[in-house]
Amino acid sequence: MHFKTKIAIVVFSSIIAFYAIIGSFMSHSGQAVARSGQYGQYNTFNEVLSHIIRDYVDQPDLEKVRIGSLRGLADGLDPYCAYLTTEQVKQYDPKAVRGETGMILSKWNGYSYIISVLKGSPADQAGIRDGDIIEYVGKVPSRDLSLYDTEQLLGGQVGTSVEVRILHRGQSRKITLARAKIVQPAIESRMEETGIGYIKATSLAQNKSAEIKTQLADLIAKGAQKIVLDLRGSANGSINEGVAVANLFIGSGVLARAIGKEGKETQVYKADPAKAVFSGPMAVIIDRSTAGAAEIIAAAVRDQKRGEVIGERTFGVGSEQQLFPLTDGGALLLTTAKYAPATGKPFMEEGVVPTVKVDRPAEEELVLPPGDDEEEGAEPEPQQQVAPPKTEHPVEDVQLKKAVEILKQTAAKGAAAQKRTAANLNQASDRPVNEVKAAA
Repeated sequence: MHFKTKIAIVVFSSIIAFYAIIGSFMSHSGQAVARSGQYGQYNTFNEVLSHIIRDYVDQPDLEKVRIGSLRGLADGLDPYCAYLTTEQVKQYDPKAVRGETGMILSKWNGYSYIISVLKGSPADQAGIRDGDIIEYVGKVPSRDLSLYDTEQLLGGQVGTSVEVRILHRGQSRKITLARAKIVQPAIESRMEETGIGYIKATSLAQNKSAEIKTQLADLIAKGAQKIVLDLRGSANGSINEGVAVANLFIGSGVLARAIGKEGKETQVYKADPAKAVFSGPMAVIIDRSTAGAAEIIAAAVRDQKRGEVIGERTFGVGSEQQLFPLTDGGALLLTTAKYAPATGKPFMEEGVVPTVKVDRPAEEELVLPPGDDEEEGAEPEPQQQVAPPKTEHPVEDVQLKKAVEILKQTAAKGAAAQKRTAANLNQASDRPVNEVKAAA
């Protein structure tokens, strides 16, 4: 009885701590569950713990149960929320420079999903591609890890390595990835055809808006009167960078919004007419590997009717997180704001739908890895090793082809408009960039 009494005290303390956490987030919300509903949840939680104490075959580790319940709470919100243990809180530093692999991740069907891979990164060199799934990090299934935990395991000291198992188009293989200091890929540009300039932005990290502005000026000097902006593979960067790039092409109106508690706007990002430098016809290309700051640009072009948005629906990312310390020494990393276009739902809820839908060539159907009943932490069954997939360059880029075709059918602006563009490029000052934390 003495042991059971101790257990009961710990359980009761766990319950109080559990509901102290969730109660603070629910008590003042208009969307909170009714009081009777909260008590119903309390009773259910109490009932589950009572069964664990009385009926579980082994002596329960209630600390493990408590941490598991807190992790489950965060996991039930969105992929970017997480419960951090005391040790993780001590190590938490979002500005720390660590070795990385170059993968931009989210969650899909419980697994860590690769939205995009930075060009030239260790992941890119290993043949990992957007749309691949991480089955295991080391020997730990990604479905047993929060997105935060996965990213922490993948990162580390520069020069060290991490083993992952990747699912690519139905084929599973182990890869050892070096952790390196990631260099953000440069903005690429070229004259696609006479009068049509092409800009490819696979990164919207800090200062990339200024780089795009420079490339834009160079294309105009070469005679570009129309622009294709390719945002495929662009899944990182801050909301400020996305707004700054959109502002290069759009001189008025709302470009993006930050949505907080109860759907209230916490900030509205408006175009600055002095920073718009190109007024000619344009087209934007997007696909599933477009996310975050790039979605702000695509949505602004679409909503302001500045040009056609061509390709496939974007992934849907864009939020801010805040760390809330807890009395046990741990903390909750919670989403406190979501990014949204000028009108409509946040990007996390529906992404950006193109105005002209053009699918990439069909690929093999994605097959989820087997073994939903595998023991936690078990080594996956041996599978035939396959060579890293080659970089897939379709013979014809149908999405780019469509963008060029549409621009050819669009009359170019007159000479006066081009003179205004050139004048703006010479006079407009660079937009200051303040990094805002965004999950991508």
